[in-house]
Amino acid sequence: MNIFESNWGKTLSFFSVFVVALAVVFNYLESSETDEIPRMDLNAMEENYRQKNRTCFILGASGETGRTLLKEIVERNIFSKITLIGRRQLTFEDKAYENLVQKVVDFEKLDEYAEAFQGHDVGYCCLGTTKAKAGAEGFVRVDHDYVLKSAELAKAGGCSHFHLESSKGADKTSSFLYLKTKGQVEAEIEDLGFERFSVYRPAVLLVDREESRPAEWVAQKFLGAFSSVFPTMSIRITAVARAMVVNTLKDGEKKVEILENKAICNLGQIGDKK
Repeated sequence: MNIFESNWGKTLSFFSVFVVALAVVFNYLESSETDEIPRMDLNAMEENYRQKNRTCFILGASGETGRTLLKEIVERNIFSKITLIGRRQLTFEDKAYENLVQKVVDFEKLDEYAEAFQGHDVGYCCLGTTKAKAGAEGFVRVDHDYVLKSAELAKAGGCSHFHLESSKGADKTSSFLYLKTKGQVEAEIEDLGFERFSVYRPAVLLVDREESRPAEWVAQKFLGAFSSVFPTMSIRITAVARAMVVNTLKDGEKKVEILENKAICNLGQIGDKK
C-alpha cells in the first residue's frame, strides 16, 4: 500500500509540474495578445441586431457547447428564427424553446438534406467527437467530413457568417491526428469563401459533461485549479458560447478571423450578464 501511494504521489507531482510547464508555454505563445477587453454596449448591439431580422442554424446542439450556445441565443432573442440541425429530435421543457425549428438529418447522406441548410444568415458549427469514442476513422468522419459538408451546404444555401468551434493548437501540418484534422477543416472551410468566417480555438473546456471522458476529467481538475493564474490553459464553456454570440453582434474587421483562447475569454466576459 505504501509503495502504491508513493508511486501515485510521484505521478501526481510529475503531472502537476508538467501542467504548470505547459501553462507557461501557452502563456508565452499568447503573450503578444492584448489583455484589454473592448468596451461595448451589448444591449444596444443586441437591439440593433434584432432589427436585421436574421436567422441562424446550430449544428451540434445536443453537445455541451452547442447546448450552452443555444441557451445564450434563446435568452438574448437576437434571431427571428433558430433552426437546430442534428441526427435526432431534441426535447425541451422550457417554453422559451417552443418556437425552435428542428431538422433531423443523416450525416452520412447530407446531400439529401440540403434543404435543411437553406435560408440561414448565420451558422454555428459545434459538431465534434473524440478518437477514444469513435475511433480514428470515426473522429475524422465527424470532425472533418460532416463539418466540411455542412459548411458547403450552408454556403450554397445562402449563409453569410459561419462560426466554427475548433481547438487550441489546430494545425493542418501537425503530426497529431486531432490537431491536424481541426486545422485541415479550418483551411478547407476558409476556401469556401464565406462573407465572414469565425474560428474559435478554445483550450481545455471546463464543463461537467454528461458523457464520460476520464482523461479530460483529470485535465479539468488540474487546469481548473490553475485557470486563474494561467487563463490560456482552459476556459469555461459558457465563456465560449457567450463569445460566439458577442462576436456575432459585432462587426467583423476581417473576412476570416481566428480567435485564440485569450480572445475568446475577453469576449466571453463581455457577454457575461452577471
